[in-house]
Amino acid sequence: MVEKGTSLLKMMEISVAEAEKRTGKNAVNMQETYTVYLIETRPVDAASEGTNPVPDSLWRRYSEFELLRNYLLVTYPFSVVPPLPEKRAEFVWHKLSADNMDPDFVERRRVGLENFLLRVASHPDLSSDKIFYSFLTEENGWKETVFETGFQAKADSRLKALNATFRVKNPDKRFAEMKHYGDELQSVISQLLRVRARAADRLYGVYKVHGNYGRVFSEWSAIEKEMGDGLQSAGHHMDAYAASVDDILEEEEHYADQLKEYLFYADALRAVCRKHELTQYELEMAAQDLTSKKQQREELATGTIRTFSLKGMTSKLFGQETPEQREAKLKMLETQIEEGEELVKERNAECEEFVKSAWVDIERFKEQKDHDLREALISYAIMQISMCKKGIQVWNNAKECFSKM
Repeated sequence: MVEKGTSLLKMMEISVAEAEKRTGKNAVNMQETYTVYLIETRPVDAASEGTNPVPDSLWRRYSEFELLRNYLLVTYPFSVVPPLPEKRAEFVWHKLSADNMDPDFVERRRVGLENFLLRVASHPDLSSDKIFYSFLTEENGWKETVFETGFQAKADSRLKALNATFRVKNPDKRFAEMKHYGDELQSVISQLLRVRARAADRLYGVYKVHGNYGRVFSEWSAIEKEMGDGLQSAGHHMDAYAASVDDILEEEEHYADQLKEYLFYADALRAVCRKHELTQYELEMAAQDLTSKKQQREELATGTIRTFSLKGMTSKLFGQETPEQREAKLKMLETQIEEGEELVKERNAECEEFVKSAWVDIERFKEQKDHDLREALISYAIMQISMCKKGIQVWNNAKECFSKM
């Protein structure tokens, strides 16, 4: 196993080597087709020593990756847990299949799942998790081990989290701003991906229309004697230009997937902020309950009721309590107040620890995000420049063909 704070990637090479389509019965005994992914691992020491042993391998379904991530979200609420690649294709342009069984989509998802495992394996907290290690190394019995942790019972309901969002009285300004940033980041990346999909549609059309140049030049060459060879050669260049768009747009999908990762990362960032709201809300509720109990104790001790209450109405209608009844209630309140003070202390410590751990991981995530998105955008710009240069070269080649006529 890995010691806490040590990256698993320093000890183990991890890859998702291939994907395979299978058919079998599902939970309700219906026939279904699904995809499994081959995870391969090998010790780093063996590779560095040059022995190159056969890697350990096992197959996992996408749903098992989902189960792992859900476990990590509950177990490490203060961490920005890496996202999984999309389950179904989004922001597709018209020539790209939205079918989740499409070979190109499955291949991109395989790359995304490998990236997810590498992200988790390099995370300072998640990489040392025993369940993650068994996901990589134990093919059978892994699901049972996950469920035995009882993580599902600890998962916060959406309603509870929503309640905390609207009722927390003293939200931490830093987390509120970070949650708003997550909303904005998701919005701008969504817009960027939509623009890119529209541009891909139009680019595909422009390139393919150049194939018509090739056809026309070829037909024209058939009726010319001196100009024929030049026209035929220019037509070939145009055909090659038209065909090149498929490779260009396939490369573009790689950069689109990098942007999509941070589209989903934005939700992981907001999940940490929502959990902080819930932690703060639980602290405020515990403090409010303690204040209420102390007020009740004071009212019982002095015999005065400060605010309108059912207790006050009952006293007026049915008379005051006997000294024995008051003494018993005071004793019970003292016990409840002691318990309440312990709970407030416990909730306060939880909140402080959460803020400390979460902010460390958010700062780590911000550095990672800035680096990754900067590199992705630079690489995308370089690809566009290269594409334009190739287009210029095609027309230069065509010009040479025309000059020789």
